[in-house]
Amino acid sequence: MNEDDLTFDRQHIWHPYTSMSNPLPCYPVVSAREVMLQLADGRQLIDGMASWWAAIHGYNHPRLNQAISTQMTQMSHVMFGGITHPSAVALCRQLVAITPDALQCVFLADSGSVAIEVAMKMALQFWQARGEQRQRFLTLKRGYHGDTFSAMSVCDPQNAMHSLWKGYLPQHFFAPAPQCRFDAPWQQDDVTPFARLLAQHQQEIAAVILEPIVQGAGGMRFYNPEYLRQVKAACDRDGVLLIADEIATGFGRTGKLFACQHAKITPDILCLGKALTGGTMTLSATITTRQVAETISNGAAGCFMHGPTFMANPLACAVACESLALLQENRWPAQVAAIEQQLRAALMPLRAEALVADVRVLGAIGVVETHCPVDMAAIQRFFVARGVWIRPFGKLIYLMPPYIISPDALSRLTQAVALAVKDATLFLTAE
Repeated sequence: MNEDDLTFDRQHIWHPYTSMSNPLPCYPVVSAREVMLQLADGRQLIDGMASWWAAIHGYNHPRLNQAISTQMTQMSHVMFGGITHPSAVALCRQLVAITPDALQCVFLADSGSVAIEVAMKMALQFWQARGEQRQRFLTLKRGYHGDTFSAMSVCDPQNAMHSLWKGYLPQHFFAPAPQCRFDAPWQQDDVTPFARLLAQHQQEIAAVILEPIVQGAGGMRFYNPEYLRQVKAACDRDGVLLIADEIATGFGRTGKLFACQHAKITPDILCLGKALTGGTMTLSATITTRQVAETISNGAAGCFMHGPTFMANPLACAVACESLALLQENRWPAQVAAIEQQLRAALMPLRAEALVADVRVLGAIGVVETHCPVDMAAIQRFFVARGVWIRPFGKLIYLMPPYIISPDALSRLTQAVALAVKDATLFLTAE
């Protein structure tokens, strides 16, 4: 890429969460391998983001590349209406095998946000088929489920990404965010407001939707598994469906294959994405029980009313199969445990820094929460100058590296974070 390309990019290409009139700087990546991103000028950056948490096996993995190449010689795409194909069947076999026994029916779509839309439509159509007009959802403050309209409606309404849309979105019920931390003693009153809301409005509520254990882009918060256990028990008691959004947490990120396993619960609907293809291309899965699927199918419509054009794309299904095969070789538990241990050792001492409000670590996730928001342009320059790619947001500097990262490369990331939180010029205001 040359300066002309970058000028065109600034003038014509709209990047996520940035302005067209005053865009944040963009760094031109021309190749990626393992955990390294190579810039056009030859510099290399250690990727601490796993491309927004998706590239769990790193970049340019030969087996993932081969899966795409082999599938390409057969067909890159075919519609899924009235047609099936081997890659979709193989992927769904694996998904049914590795998820809880009750989850039997798989709907494949093309992004995490769409998986949420699909799950919410499933819940609405389930109750419609039963002759009940349940049209609202119960969720948690500080949650995040995506940027499409129904997904935004169950994100924290005070979140800066979504507060703009207040008044345009359907109104749902929001329980206070869990306060009892993952590794703290359980406090029973933590779940009381949720249980009260559910009991008061159960006849209106189609489903509870939440991120199990880890609230991701809404605040990178880790809550006690007992909260999730009690949410599931309350849903069962009050006859309400439970949707688990594991788009960010699925496939080992929290130290369990799925975050729901920390609480030993099975949701009625499970949403997966991000790492499903090992970060190679977009694909999502919404998996539900036979009861939900058959209730919808026996309703007035006679089918589930959703069908994305690129549903079950063969290339995406083929590479997802290979990504799951890599996971099933079972190296990830040791990799994630080692990352967790190193993140704890390197990040926890940062609690003593004046700019730091909190430090949290779970599995291959490390979070440093600061008192003040970062200056995004300044802190990105700071990190790139130190040979690392870390993209904070708000008051959160966090790491979610590929599982294959070496101890030395992870040390480079944590050292850069440690230096950043000592430099007040990287933050928008002083405490």
